[in-house]
This record gives sequence, structure tokens and C-alpha cells, in this order.
Amino acid sequence: MAHNSISLHQQIQPSPADPLIIGRQQQVVQFLKQIIEPNLKNDIVSLGMVRNLRIVDDYVYLRLYIGSHQQQLQTEIQKILSQLSWCKKAYIQPCTIPGVKTTLAISSGKGGVGKSTTAVNLATALRLAGAKVGLLDADVYGPNIPQMLGLGKSEVEIIDTPEGQRFLPLSAYGIKVMSVGLLAEPNRPLAWRGPILHKIITQFIHEVQWGELDYLLIDLPPGTGDAQITIVQESPICGAIVVTTPQQVAISDVRRSVYMFRQVGVPVLGIIENMSYFINSNGEQTSIFGTGGGQKLADELKAPLLGEIPIDPRICSGGDTGKPLTLADPNSTTSQAFVQIAAALDTTFFSVSNVQMV
Repeated sequence: MAHNSISLHQQIQPSPADPLIIGRQQQVVQFLKQIIEPNLKNDIVSLGMVRNLRIVDDYVYLRLYIGSHQQQLQTEIQKILSQLSWCKKAYIQPCTIPGVKTTLAISSGKGGVGKSTTAVNLATALRLAGAKVGLLDADVYGPNIPQMLGLGKSEVEIIDTPEGQRFLPLSAYGIKVMSVGLLAEPNRPLAWRGPILHKIITQFIHEVQWGELDYLLIDLPPGTGDAQITIVQESPICGAIVVTTPQQVAISDVRRSVYMFRQVGVPVLGIIENMSYFINSNGEQTSIFGTGGGQKLADELKAPLLGEIPIDPRICSGGDTGKPLTLADPNSTTSQAFVQIAAALDTTFFSVSNVQMV
């Protein structure tokens, strides 16, 4: 698979300039756009769930990226495409992570904005709400999540399954965890490039025995390079959450990240502004890095601002000691910000269960 960004338009455009094939492909796309994913309130083509669409003679071929609870979409596609008089059969390859309902990417345009810290505390907030949660640390350049969850030197077990050998994730505070940091030698640089990097990433997506999960959070590397694009293209990510800080230099980088997701058809569910303000001992708020940057970006990109996380020294100490603040002090202002974001996500993804046809 090529590692460059492929837009949704390019994914559905045929390579041969055959007017008949082009016309049929456009017809298929219009039919598929009638299937609405009710939780995200958009059609399955715009959501990037339909990829690698091809027409060969009178046959339709496509890959369908879905969560484990969306298997009925395959039947819905077969049903609607059967209305095409010329279509003898539609071949649909479902692409999912077994047992995982909802896969979310946690992303940032640049390093140092607290992306991994946000991923850890959001995972714990979802777990406190009763969800079954997995956390995949796919930051191949700085895999810090094991330390943040107290799993520093743990060893990963490989088990035999009917589908072949699989990595068995570790568990921390009821969260299933897998990280490239658990496989690397301590204090050695992770100097992975090209095909090796691609293989490692795809293994982590497809060869982990997660079991039943409501959410799998994937902590992406910062930026918009090969690793990020490979993860997005190889996994059934149904939405991205982008982390930024208030200052303009961070927001400029986040803007690129948002456009990357939109190019490959992955919706941006919202923006989290980290380090929004500092609360002193008197309860007064000080905006150290400026104000309004996250909201301005949310308005510009038409993506909701999910929450504003204050600067709290206990977040840093929680990461160092392996106990996230959301668990250590769930009633703190900072923890409650994560709890509210978790509640909003839960409402989005599990308020409606049936796919609608319009």
C-alpha cells in the first residue's frame, strides 16, 4: 500500500478512462450515499467507511471499514446495490478489528501538546463511565503510555488463536494496553523506517487480541507523515479527536492534521484544547498560553470544541508515577473536563444502534 495521502475522491475514481465504468462508479457512489450512519449523522461514503471501490465489468468491489457492531451495513449495501440493473454481484470485504465497536484516533499537529496524556486520561474517564476500553500506543517515535499507566518494563505475551498468533494486551486500571514501547529495548532509539515501520503498525492494528471493547483509542504519532497515514488507512477509525494548545503555532499545525483526516475521509469529531489555563491556589484562572485559540480553530474548521483542559501539575506527576489524575482525583476540575468529554463521546456513539436508510 502506498504511504501517501489519498483523498476520498481519488479512492473512488477508476483508473481507466472508460465512460461506462466512470458512469457506473458514480452511480454506485450515489446509491451508497443513501446509507446514513445514524450516530455520526452522515453517509458511509463521506465517513470514509467505503474505500477501494472498483467496477469490473458488471461487478462491484469495495472495502468496508466498520466497527464490530456495524456488521449489518454489509447487508444494507448488498440490498441497495441489488437495485442496479447492471450489477450481477457486489463483493464487499469488511475490514474491522474483531470485538471492537468504536475506534478513535487521538492526534496532534505537533509534539509537546499533551496528546498522550490526553489519551490516557480520556481512556480512564471512559473506563470510569463503565465502558470497556483499549488503548493502542502507536506513537512509534515516543511511546510513553506504558510509563503513564505504570507498565514500564512489562513483557508482552504472544498467544495462539484460531486466526494465528496474536499479541495479548496488558491491563492497567481495567484498560487494555498495547504499545510499541513494550517491544522495544529500553533506552534504544526506535529507528524504524519504510516497510519495517509499515509492518509494525499493521501488526499492531490487526494482530492484537483485544477481546470485546466499546472503545479502542489509538494514540497517533504527532504530525502528518507516513506512520499517521498508514494507521488511518489500515484501521477502521470512525473519527479523530485532535489535541492542541491555545497558542497560534500549535493551531497552525493542528490545521494540517485536520485536513489530513478529511482527505482520507475520516471525520474529525472535535478538538480538545489542552493547557487552556492555570488555576492558582485562590481559584483564579490565568491564561498562560493565550485564550480562544481552540474555539477559533473549532469555528474555522466546523468541528466542535470538546473541552478545555487546565494546566495541572498533578497531570505531570500522574504520568511520571503511572497513576492518571482522572483516577487519582476524579472530582478535580481537570478530571471532570475529561469526564465530560467521555460522556459526550458515549452519547454520540451509543445513543442509536440501528443504521437507517433514507
